[in-house]
Amino acid sequence: SLASTAITCFTRGLDLRKETEDVLCPANCPLWQFYVFGSGVYASLSSVCGAAIHRGVITNAGGAVRVQTLPGQENYPAVNANGIQSQVLARWTSSFSVTRIKNTALEAVGRTVSTARPSTGKRPKKPLDKKAGNKDCKADIAFLIDGSYNIGQRRFNLQKNFVGKVAVMLGIGTEGPHVGVVQASEHPKIEFYLKNFTAAKEVLFAIKELGFRGGNSNTGKALKHTAQKFFSLENGARKGIPKIIVVFIDGWPSDDIEEAGIVAREFGVNVFIVSVAKPTTEELGMVQDIGFVDKAVCRNNGFFSYQMPTWFGTTKYVKPLVQKLCSHEQMLCSKTCYNSVNIGFLIDGSSSVGDSNFRLVLEFISNVAKAFEISDIGSKIAVVQFTYDQRTEFSFTDYTTKEKVLSAMRNIRYMSGGTATGDAISFTTRNVFGPVTDGPNKNFLVVLTDGQSYDDVRGPAAAAQKAGITIFSIGVAWAPLDDLKDMASEPRESHTFFTREFTGLEQMVPDVIRGICKDFLDSKQ
Repeated sequence: SLASTAITCFTRGLDLRKETEDVLCPANCPLWQFYVFGSGVYASLSSVCGAAIHRGVITNAGGAVRVQTLPGQENYPAVNANGIQSQVLARWTSSFSVTRIKNTALEAVGRTVSTARPSTGKRPKKPLDKKAGNKDCKADIAFLIDGSYNIGQRRFNLQKNFVGKVAVMLGIGTEGPHVGVVQASEHPKIEFYLKNFTAAKEVLFAIKELGFRGGNSNTGKALKHTAQKFFSLENGARKGIPKIIVVFIDGWPSDDIEEAGIVAREFGVNVFIVSVAKPTTEELGMVQDIGFVDKAVCRNNGFFSYQMPTWFGTTKYVKPLVQKLCSHEQMLCSKTCYNSVNIGFLIDGSSSVGDSNFRLVLEFISNVAKAFEISDIGSKIAVVQFTYDQRTEFSFTDYTTKEKVLSAMRNIRYMSGGTATGDAISFTTRNVFGPVTDGPNKNFLVVLTDGQSYDDVRGPAAAAQKAGITIFSIGVAWAPLDDLKDMASEPRESHTFFTREFTGLEQMVPDVIRGICKDFLDSKQ
């Protein structure tokens, strides 16, 4: 065709659909935003205009370029040319080359076309996937950038460039990673949330527009604020996708970040620290806590910390960081006691309990269950009521939302009868925990009784514990302490609770939740 297609700074080779296409590049594309892989022959992942400037076909004033599709190849080299540093790529499925168009009179006829249009002809629907993003990288990420006087305006801009490059390389999209940015300064400011943008282009623009705030870095304060406020469902966090905060620290934090690290872990957030320009020997005296990195990261195993010597020449640090952020299976902090446990409640329905006390028992188990994130991929709850007989009120797979679990608990009817606690434990181990013992969640059984059992509890409890179930025993009124201790997991003191009156159950709720979380954490260390 005679006319050149007008494209944007971001159009990639794989967004064009013809074997040979004449395109018109705009002027003044920001050079640092270009992603170019290879030299001469460019991976189709590369920006077309970036490749054309790199090759010297046009300058940053824009102009017409002929793009020729070529087969994929291996080992695209990194070459610095005309102000653009191209990157290495091991292999890609297709490539392109760029050449000058001789007759520039045609340029004036540039017609604008959207770059991500459905393709026709030979190429499979690559451009449509641009919207979906990199599906192999599942992550909801907050970049916590340093906006303090310590970093200063100039390095702040270099930091923005780096974050922009990371954001582009992640492959942001509706089904890929989602990102947001928080700026740490005197007071933290959430600049944009996960839900605000789902395209790399928009994110890049938003990052570019960020203003420098200044003040102390107060990284601890900002990290705590981000862990608590940023990842709500209303703000775009997705169920079952790892939550990540990448904290950029220029030099060292001006406040304590240890407590913020603990809060982040409690909220199931994976904290990475990117430290730039580590304190020099002379500066160490000014640092409150030399081990600040180890105290804040998700796990002190080397994976969650990342160092760059300065803010200059950071391009080579982009890809290794992206690879870390996309390593789904390494996100050890995503699992918390709140979203990774199965709790079975075994409740006494014998005649000594009585109707009104039975209501208090239901209230107690509801209040414990309420603390957990119940879903098909999260925590699960089951209830068995026992007398001489056992009745499964509902099993772990029956209800997968908190509302349904709580409403099912309200509807449990009181049985009334004798007390065979040992039998009930065996029944629950086999029928309720049996189907989930191989699952990913940690299993807990909370036994609640108000009297002496007619049968042996020690054997069934030992068998349950051998099957990987941690038991908390809760006794009321006439329940003998020996029975309670015989059922409870080790250390028995912290797994046994007792109250004279049913009204005393309410005070135990936080302790039982804390006990479950402590066991969960101990099992993970």
